Amino acid sequence: MSANQNPSTSIWPGKEHRRLIVQEYGIFIAFLLLALILSFSNQYFLTAGNISNVLLQTAINGVLAVGMTFVILTRGIDLSVGSVAALTGIVAASFATTSATAGLPGAPYPFYLALAVGLLVGLACGAVSGVIVSRFAVPAFVATLGMLSAARGLTLIYGGGRPVPALTPEFRWIGTGSLFGIPAPVILLAVAFALSWWVLNRTRFGRYIYAVGGNPHAAKTSGINVARIRFSVYVISGGLSGLAGMMLAARTGSALPQAGIAYELDAIAAVVIGGTSLSGGVGRITGTLIGALIIGVMNNGLDLMGIQSYYQQVLKGALIVGAVMLDQKRNQGE
Repeated sequence: MSANQNPSTSIWPGKEHRRLIVQEYGIFIAFLLLALILSFSNQYFLTAGNISNVLLQTAINGVLAVGMTFVILTRGIDLSVGSVAALTGIVAASFATTSATAGLPGAPYPFYLALAVGLLVGLACGAVSGVIVSRFAVPAFVATLGMLSAARGLTLIYGGGRPVPALTPEFRWIGTGSLFGIPAPVILLAVAFALSWWVLNRTRFGRYIYAVGGNPHAAKTSGINVARIRFSVYVISGGLSGLAGMMLAARTGSALPQAGIAYELDAIAAVVIGGTSLSGGVGRITGTLIGALIIGVMNNGLDLMGIQSYYQQVLKGALIVGAVMLDQKRNQGE
């Protein structure tokens, strides 16, 4: 560098600029690097069949994570999504089975009725959690932990502890079908993502969610009904849990009472890895989608390399802790 050259005119971005770039695009860069590493590690990773498999594996967790994003943006948490998914799956399946299982409705029922019943069950579970959190000021961790246990118990009671098999082809389509060559679960994830992006970025309700998560006292002072917003996000999470539960049952062809165990951990991981702050008010739905893809790609890549699932859990835990540490560091820097 010459003596007359001003360091500030260097072509390299400054430290603050680099920090903003990492903060804005870090999750996308991390995803691309992971995909690049795995593509060199295994020749089958970038094949069309494997990419389709990754998207299918990501779809259910992605739908759960989209709902979880709404909750975490308001400084909440929903530990019940896995259990609610199991409950909605087995209830909806009981209206879409060709087997007259003892004590269950059985077929024939219209395809749309099974979907409607499943969504209503999910919405109802979310509404119960929402009322407990918003009206009775019970911490979200406690309220949704209670719903986790209650929904799992209701799943066992409703199905008698048995799976619901022999689902109709119409119902199974949402888990195994395709449209124009695109798997149905991927389409449902894309629809959930697009609608959620529009709500959070283009509606007043979305702005209120960020406001409540950023500073609930200021939001209340400015006229926002904080209790209603908090109630609404749990209803959204419950509804999407219902959709995910039906997708899971349709994909496996049988609704299992033990389905969805620990699914809440993957959903929370996707949201946190995607950059949504546990402190509320900061995050993007696009980050959540990339976070879910990172988990799906990581699991798939490790499977292709023959690495046991136990190590996947360790890596996933490290990713969650690392993402939270980065979030805390960013908050302290602000």
